[in-house]
This record gives sequence, C-alpha cells and structure tokens, in this order.
Amino acid sequence: MPNANRGSVGFRSDEFDQEYDRPSKSELKRQMNELQKLGEQLVDEPRDRVKRVPMPDDVKEAILMCQTITNHEGRRRQLQFVGKKMRTLDDEEVAVIQRTIESWKGASKAETAALHALERRRDKLLADDNALTQLLEEHPELDVQQLRTLIRNARKEQAENKPPKAYREIFQILKDVSKKKKPAADENDDTLEGDDDESDE
Repeated sequence: MPNANRGSVGFRSDEFDQEYDRPSKSELKRQMNELQKLGEQLVDEPRDRVKRVPMPDDVKEAILMCQTITNHEGRRRQLQFVGKKMRTLDDEEVAVIQRTIESWKGASKAETAALHALERRRDKLLADDNALTQLLEEHPELDVQQLRTLIRNARKEQAENKPPKAYREIFQILKDVSKKKKPAADENDDTLEGDDDESDE
C-alpha cells in the first residue's frame, strides 16, 4: 500500500521543508565571497584603524599579519586565511564591521570634498585679485607679500608650462589655515574625527 505521508513522486512533504531550510550552494558561495571581500577591505586600511575595529582577536591578528606580508604568494595565502577567519564571525559581528567601514567612507568623502573646496579656492586666487582680499579678511595673520609673490609665480608657471611649485605652496597655505579653523569648530562638536586624523599619519 502507498504511504499516506508520501506525495505522488514518492517523497514525504517534510523532506522538502528540510531542504529549503538550508541556504543553497550559490547563496553560501555568495556569502563567502562577501566575507572575503570584507576581509580584503580591512587589509587595505591603515593599521591603527583596523586595531580599533570591534572583532575577535584572532581575526584581527590575521588581518594585521596580512598587512606585513609583501611576498605575492604569501600574501595571497594569508588573504585566503583572512577570509576563512571572517567566516567564523556571527551576523552581528559582521554588521558591526560593515557599519565601521561605512563610517570611514563617510569621513573620506568629507575629506575629499574639503580638499576639492581648497583647490577651487586656489584657482580663484589665481583668476581673481578680489579673492586674495577676501582671504586676508578671513585670515589677517597671513603674509600678504608672500601670497602675492606665490600667486604671481603660479600664474607664470601656468603660462610657461613649468612645474607647479608655487601652485602647490598656495594649496599648502590654504590647507594649513583650514586646519587652524577646524579645532575651533571641533570644540563645539563632540565628534571623534580627530582619532582618524592621527591614525592616518
């Protein structure tokens, strides 16, 4: 007699349920690849940043060790080991690492935007004499004579297609004054951005 618990093709219905409870092979492979990439992202970050990421010590040690290996084959093997270690993390540990990396990306975007703003200001100084007047109003401590000389030299460099020495010096001055402004702004802001600045040195 046919078994009442079996379907027409001869399988019990709960056998299908057991099969679908487990992730498919392709899903498992995708998860493994994602964890491998996450580990590689951490390997590419500065050591001080990695040391501050909340994760088990054995995983952190594998990542820090990989950063010190210069031999191509040795590094490839260590990266695989990092991926293996990443797969020992639970979902919450992985989520914490992903959030930490996302916060770094946000900080990096802000830094990039600030540098682009400085570059635009430098170009404005070369194009418009009024831009220097405005800069000196904001930062009266700057040496007006030095800036005028650098602007004149930078214009000459561009006209004669020479190496941009003065052009770079103007950028450095603008960068320095923006750094002096930042601590004053940070006094009113309880962020931890300063930690990242130190770690990237």
